[in-house]
Amino acid sequence: MKKRNLILCTAVFAGQGLFAQQTQQDSLEIQQLDEVVVSDSRFALKRENSGKTVIKITAEELERNQGRTVGELINTKSGIEITGSRGRDGSVFGVFARGGRGRQALVIIDGVRVSDPASFSQEYDIRLLSTANIESIEIIKGAASTLYGTNAATAVILITTKKESSDKITGNFQSTIGTNQNQDDQNYNLGSFANGASISGTLEKFSYGVDFSNRYSSGLSAAVTPQNEEDVFSHFATNIKLGYQFSENFELSVYGNQTKFNTEFDAALAEAPNRAKVSQERVGLSTSIVYGKGSVHLNAAYTDYLNESVSTFGESTSDGKNLVLDVYNKYVIADKWHTILGVNYLKDEAVFTNEADFTILDPYANVVYVSDFGFNLNTGARLNTHSEYGNQFVYNVNPSYSISTENGYIKLLGSYATSYITPNLIQLFGDFGANPDLEPEENRTLEGGVEYYISNKLRLSSLYFNRNEKNTIGFDQNFTSINVADEIDASGVEVEASWNPSNVFSLDANYTFTERKGDNAIRIPKHKVNLALGYQVCETTNLSLTYAYTGQRVDTDFTTFSDVSLEAFSLVGLYVEHQLIPQKLKIFLNGTNLLNEDFVEVIGFTTRGRNISAGFNLNL
Repeated sequence: MKKRNLILCTAVFAGQGLFAQQTQQDSLEIQQLDEVVVSDSRFALKRENSGKTVIKITAEELERNQGRTVGELINTKSGIEITGSRGRDGSVFGVFARGGRGRQALVIIDGVRVSDPASFSQEYDIRLLSTANIESIEIIKGAASTLYGTNAATAVILITTKKESSDKITGNFQSTIGTNQNQDDQNYNLGSFANGASISGTLEKFSYGVDFSNRYSSGLSAAVTPQNEEDVFSHFATNIKLGYQFSENFELSVYGNQTKFNTEFDAALAEAPNRAKVSQERVGLSTSIVYGKGSVHLNAAYTDYLNESVSTFGESTSDGKNLVLDVYNKYVIADKWHTILGVNYLKDEAVFTNEADFTILDPYANVVYVSDFGFNLNTGARLNTHSEYGNQFVYNVNPSYSISTENGYIKLLGSYATSYITPNLIQLFGDFGANPDLEPEENRTLEGGVEYYISNKLRLSSLYFNRNEKNTIGFDQNFTSINVADEIDASGVEVEASWNPSNVFSLDANYTFTERKGDNAIRIPKHKVNLALGYQVCETTNLSLTYAYTGQRVDTDFTTFSDVSLEAFSLVGLYVEHQLIPQKLKIFLNGTNLLNEDFVEVIGFTTRGRNISAGFNLNL
């Protein structure tokens, strides 16, 4: 019955979406290719004047991918592999950017770094993120410790949550329902649900916003088992934000967040059921004071992370807290020099047998020079002052040169930057193998590339990167944390293309080649391709066809502790969207892995086969 109902709903929806209107749209709203870039300098600069190939996932792209997770979206971008994003919901095994590991990629939400200080990997669990309350995502690839501090070695993922409406009250409601099945069990039973609701507005000088989202999936086993015993994943997130505009030049906002998710792993890879509960509670504030050609900014947050797990090895609980304060002054000199002076404070706390903590106090400076003859320079430095190991100095030099053409520009860019990764509390003070004498990991990244742009029609870019990693924190024969003497080198090429030949057709493509030397480079594909074709069927209906190729890579089989080469695989998807009420109500149909490709992403764990979902997005 469930299967028959789903097929009927799908047919009705597709027919309505494809044949509701047949008039061609005269002007399709497309993403402007000369968009403003903020993340690599914290100033609103035209892309032409930026020395980086920054990736931006806009609000429009997020709306076109309703029902997908943050990990799935980021995984379509060049230079990044989110292992586990193609498996059962709740199975994310790491963010691998430019041949790095999860600890080398930093996540920032509304200007504040997020990282669980009680976790072994020190990376942020992106399963905590919900696309329902995200306005945009910017991704800086390469070393960015000068502006963003520890862990910003291979990528910085900057999340901006949705702004409050300028109207007195507005609401948004969205819902997605779909299948959740593997390649062998194509029963088309409904097993995936996602919902979101938000209300926001502005009353004179006061603004407010409240949102809630949840996600639930069942029907799939996390591990590959003959019985395919289902493991449930559930996610809940609530956000509240309040703001007040004291004057034209002074504003203040405060916010609170609570996010929880529960996930299971069945007994196939263990002798007992495995369950985990993860919760995050965060309160913060953001304020800015504008004066003349400058402004002072403060971003601060206090976050509590709690992880409870039950596994073969028994029950365990970890509790970590951190306080982050980032204060900086922005000032523009002669409309050419964009300067930042700031101080970043971080305190991490965790409970092991005893309570442990450390503090970081980092002064930093950054200068961007934008000339009137095409030359641009982004450079800066940071002095990392750590309560345990002392000082660490990092810097970046990022020149670029733009040559104007009749309809656009050609930009040459280069970068040399250093970054650092602080040893975490477990490695310094944990109950097993701790070493308080650890030094920070050091990274050096060299980049060079070119970008070609023609008046919102075409953008092509190609970039080479080379990263050296030393003082990596590992283990000795007694499983004591040490700084490993061997160095790791990662290099590669990233190619991106965005083509809009007409108002109704678009093509976005990227290719990444990555090579890592110095270890077994598990779960990092050497070749990766993403392709998206967009077509405006009529004024209210559009569709996009996607293709993703993931090349061969190595994974470790932990039942034999041997490395295994995994075969390459390709996935095809189709998305159809139709506006029932322009600017008010949209419905969509989404199909993933349409060819039902059978592949292995992580040895022993399930991947998703062909799946179909549908939903709506309503603005009031």
